[in-house]
Amino acid sequence: MISTRWLAKRKPHWQRLEQLLDRAGRRGVAALGHDELQELGLLYRQTASDLATVREDVTSRNFSSYLNQLLARAHNLIYMGRRPNWGGIISFYADTYPRIFRETSSLVLLAALIFVAGGIAGAVVTFRDPGFAHQILGPQMIETIEKREMWTHSILAVKPMAASGIMTNNITVGFAMFAAGITAGLGTIWMLITNGLLLGVLAVATARAGMALQLWDFVAAHGALELPAIFIAAGAGLEIARGLLFPGLLPRKESLRQAGNRGAKLLLGTIPLLVVAGVIEAFISPVKIPTPLKFLLSASLFTALVVYLSSGLAKKKVQGETEGVRN
Repeated sequence: MISTRWLAKRKPHWQRLEQLLDRAGRRGVAALGHDELQELGLLYRQTASDLATVREDVTSRNFSSYLNQLLARAHNLIYMGRRPNWGGIISFYADTYPRIFRETSSLVLLAALIFVAGGIAGAVVTFRDPGFAHQILGPQMIETIEKREMWTHSILAVKPMAASGIMTNNITVGFAMFAAGITAGLGTIWMLITNGLLLGVLAVATARAGMALQLWDFVAAHGALELPAIFIAAGAGLEIARGLLFPGLLPRKESLRQAGNRGAKLLLGTIPLLVVAGVIEAFISPVKIPTPLKFLLSASLFTALVVYLSSGLAKKKVQGETEGVRN
């Protein structure tokens, strides 16, 4: 049974926590000073411990209910009282992300070249040995191609669900390529080669069936964003590998930490690209729209992406010229 002395000792702490919560009010943690925030965290942990003690005494249900409510308020203030920093998000995508992309653009280009090499290898092998396509694509896909039918008709029936599934799959692939960088880049390189190989095999198989235009008609619109996003995600994985294998003058652990931070930011920027690409793949790519319009959309999206990622080069050049004049 809880003693009166223990309650008398603990109640001032509960009251102080309640005072801090009332003081925070609608402004949240911004209304509290640095010392008050530290005190809030300490009182929150102490009160949680007190609640565990009170619950052991069946005669102290009133105190248990009071502390439950008090802790719920404190929890909401501490963990959900922080408002989204929209300015920081805008700044990241407007300035930070293009800068990080430019710093790691050589790795993104390397990822694209590996993918293309895989595609060329798949195309060459399939051209020489048609049976290779059966092994890679499987009998069901080959049968569909031989009938000269596109396999995208199922997307039209469930567009919203298809868009969600495509986005999830693409983002999962992007995260996997990034995470595989910890294998010294071998996992990332393998995924790039296999995905490129698959596209190369598919390109030759559809061309043989007279469906080349249908394939690229489907791929063009969303591919303008999806493929660069995958290359960027793979570049983020290669950045981890670079930090692991070539630490330079830094300790390997610190080099890996810095590379992981850059890679994670690089990966983060691909998510909006993959979301937009998923929507286009579900709602536009499989729809019967004039092919020239799809290629025009593809060119427009890719150009906009290039302009966005290179935005800041002009500002950097102007800054450099200004500094030169000052010197």
